[in-house]
Amino acid sequence: MNETPLSPEEKNAEPRAIRERLRRLDRRQWWLWSSTVLVLILLTIAIASFAFPAMLAKDEGTYSFYLSQSVRALVGMVLLFSVYLVYQQTMIMRVRNQMADQIEALTKVESLTNEVYKLAALDQLTGLYNRRSGEQRLSEEISRALRHSRPLTVLLIDIDGLKQINDELGHPAGDLMLKKFSERLQRAIRGSDLAVRLGGDEFMVLLPECRADEVRHVLSRVDGIEFEYEGSRIACRFSRGWTDYKAGETSAELLKRADEALYANKRAGKRERKAPLSPVAQPMS
Repeated sequence: MNETPLSPEEKNAEPRAIRERLRRLDRRQWWLWSSTVLVLILLTIAIASFAFPAMLAKDEGTYSFYLSQSVRALVGMVLLFSVYLVYQQTMIMRVRNQMADQIEALTKVESLTNEVYKLAALDQLTGLYNRRSGEQRLSEEISRALRHSRPLTVLLIDIDGLKQINDELGHPAGDLMLKKFSERLQRAIRGSDLAVRLGGDEFMVLLPECRADEVRHVLSRVDGIEFEYEGSRIACRFSRGWTDYKAGETSAELLKRADEALYANKRAGKRERKAPLSPVAQPMS
């Protein structure tokens, strides 16, 4: 991934432009039909204006001659306008069909692009960004922090007891825990933040311009996850560690310091909620 992914607004800009051109064609078509009706009415009035004086005139030969010439001229104008109308309608329909084909092709390409993007950038189980995407974004955020002298915080999270859950209840239970945790984590962060599944039970959250109390607020929103699985209530516990970027260090050095903070938390056994009453999964009452 060499570039920042386009937002949905940017990806949909071209289809929206084509739809706008289609709306303009519709308005042009409506104007064409309206002007056609108006011209036909005016021509009918013009023919009638010549017919009535001829009917009332005493010198019928003279008026009949002028009436005949006028009617021929008006009929010729009607025929020319009709040919022009048919030509315009044909061109409008041709352009409309071409644009409709383009929209359909763009929609298919966009759908395929989204699928490829999801496969390349997102973790298939949780829907969070995968390790490759997260590392790329971390490099970008470090560059941005250096360029604008703004803080950057990296938060690492490990889910505790996932292996025990897999061993006791099976991998579907462990997968469900990962999904529940990821959903809560995604809701807990801001739009400018990025949640990443590094693999297994490891997660990373990039928090640009985030103060220490805001990190704790994110963690407080993720704490307390419980869910039911085949008659058991499972509590999701996790360890956490975070650090701020120091100017001049590499992404590897930053991640190493965050990892040290994480394992310090693990060793100290710090928890922000009560220990479970029994092993990982508790029977429902």
